[in-house]
Amino acid sequence: MGCGSSRVNTNSVKRTVKAIKAAILIQRWYRQYAARLEVRRRCTWTIFQSIEYAGEQDQIKLHNFFSYLMDHFTPASGSEYDHISHIFTPSDESCKDVEEDSHCVYPSIEVSVSYPGPQLCFPLTPADVTTLLEAFKDEQQLHAHYVLQLLNETKKHLEHLPNINHVSTCYGKEITICGDLHGKLDDLFLIFYKNGLPSPEKVYIFNGDYVDRGKYSIEILMILFAFLLVYPKGVYLNRGNHEDYVINLRYGFTREVMQKYQVHGNRILKLIQSVFSGLPLATIVDEKVLIIHGGVSETTDLDFLSKINRHKYVSILRPPRRKRIERHEQVSSDQEQDSSGDNEHCRRKGLGTISTKRKEISRRVRHSVEEELEKCRRKVGFSNTYDESKTSHPMLNSDTQEIFDSDDHEWKQIVDILWSDPMHQEGCIANKVRGGGCYFGPDVTEKILQKHNLQLLIRSHECKQEGYEFCHNQKVLTIFSASNYYEVGSNRGAYVKLGPDLIPHFVQYQVSQSTRKLTLRQRVSRVEGSALGALRKKIFAHKSDLISAFEHYDKNKTGNISLNDWANALETVLALGLPWRVLRSQLVPTVLNGLVNFYLWFDDLAIEKPIAQHIQPSLLEMLYRSRSDLETIFTIIDSDNSGLISFEEFEKTCKLLSSHLMINISEKAIGDLARSMDFNKDGSIDINEFLEAFRLVDKP
Repeated sequence: MGCGSSRVNTNSVKRTVKAIKAAILIQRWYRQYAARLEVRRRCTWTIFQSIEYAGEQDQIKLHNFFSYLMDHFTPASGSEYDHISHIFTPSDESCKDVEEDSHCVYPSIEVSVSYPGPQLCFPLTPADVTTLLEAFKDEQQLHAHYVLQLLNETKKHLEHLPNINHVSTCYGKEITICGDLHGKLDDLFLIFYKNGLPSPEKVYIFNGDYVDRGKYSIEILMILFAFLLVYPKGVYLNRGNHEDYVINLRYGFTREVMQKYQVHGNRILKLIQSVFSGLPLATIVDEKVLIIHGGVSETTDLDFLSKINRHKYVSILRPPRRKRIERHEQVSSDQEQDSSGDNEHCRRKGLGTISTKRKEISRRVRHSVEEELEKCRRKVGFSNTYDESKTSHPMLNSDTQEIFDSDDHEWKQIVDILWSDPMHQEGCIANKVRGGGCYFGPDVTEKILQKHNLQLLIRSHECKQEGYEFCHNQKVLTIFSASNYYEVGSNRGAYVKLGPDLIPHFVQYQVSQSTRKLTLRQRVSRVEGSALGALRKKIFAHKSDLISAFEHYDKNKTGNISLNDWANALETVLALGLPWRVLRSQLVPTVLNGLVNFYLWFDDLAIEKPIAQHIQPSLLEMLYRSRSDLETIFTIIDSDNSGLISFEEFEKTCKLLSSHLMINISEKAIGDLARSMDFNKDGSIDINEFLEAFRLVDKP
């Protein structure tokens, strides 16, 4: 009996040991599997972010180009100025004029009896907002009459708000803070469904970036503005970096409004610009939690920010310029007064009038500017344009000061809070990845919080995979409310709730029907495929530059380079900051003896070339890489939203763009391209067909 029992125990132990070993192997395999998926997910995320930030850099560069052009453009003819004057030129005065015009016009915009959408009565009631929500759920469109009236009322309300709102959680109230929505109406509806509608008892703070990228930006604005008017103590809105007409030109909001409101679209957009400039810059909860869109810098001063005139910053990327009282103007004014008697004396003596010194100074100033502009005049083909070698206004004669100037300190304060991002390292450096604002470290956060007796900074501005993320020793919280931002399944959205104890409580969500039944691996593969497709197109669009860089490493002219040289060349040309060696297996399926044949690699990228292949290759690549810039410019030039621009406007636009990119493109190449796109030979070019002609697509 004893021996049999011993054998049974031994076998039982062996089986147990085998089971444990099997469990350990399975566990180890699963950890490795999960780790590989996480690496793929992080690489995918990095690709999406790098391409997004590169687009923001391109937009800032394009805007700087046209800003300088407008500041120093002296037209030789009215048509030249008309071509340029539509580009990036709103001012406080023009917005004010449009606002007054809209205020006078909207009563005259008749609402047809057949109009099926929601009807609003002012002052708004909670029932009106509920009607608006239900209408937007049914995909109905709000009439332009009500849009303009709602914008006007919002503008008047914002004029009385401070730059920094102060909110309290007294009486046990919870405050809900939402991050970027970016035109994703389903996310806003889901937040309201899970958390309840705004009211004096259910206070919301929306932290900017309501528009662009998504399809329902105007609807989100109408809902938030309506709630703001009904519950001014229940809804607080901060300005984000996308509440800026320059950014809206590239990322879809301008196009959305013009498509939905073709007749009154321009008037609506101009009024929205004015409303955006009136949005507060920050909100403080219980004097302890600072809520701003981007971040801070080492020079951020909330006391200073609370005193500036935020309304004059219609675009943060184009600071308002104020006229200085110049020394030569003062002298000239005095001389004109003093010389009036002398001129009269000379006239009596028949000697004619005395020329004032002011005219001579003006002549010298014009001459100085013209010298600076000469190079680009020749390149672009206009009589006068800008000097690309300068990055700021040209120095004028020592007898004068700058004609225009901006308050750099005031402007930088606003740019920093709207555009900045946190970093792990200490210090504060320029944010070259985005092209605006700064990167601020934990020490900068601690300094600003201590200076203003705060304990937490809540920001948005960055998409996070889980919808939120802490950093800087739990002192900085990023909250992002647009789920599926880059691709369906790419990220969750989230909002945060603060009670009197100011301890954050998070609610995550993901608006997606199609990915619920997919496994984790399938979801990662789907998002990864989208990211790699976008990256391959970006690589292919820089083919000429990349081949030149590869050939630099290929000293023996074999067409083969090492993986290390391949990665270095990609980063040098594209400057995306990606882990190219990690991505090599997805981008380069065939490697022989550790070498990449870069000529064959481009053939294997699975990308079809643009349709217009007979056009000069350098022009093709320039136009494809700059298709967002082109669409931005076309949006402005195509003021009647017809989808057509004239043959002459197209040629001038291409010349301007080639000048901006510092690429020499012949007039013949531009003319050939224009003629190839003018299919019906009517002297106009269809913008949509033009952009489609230069779209790169995956091969089947």
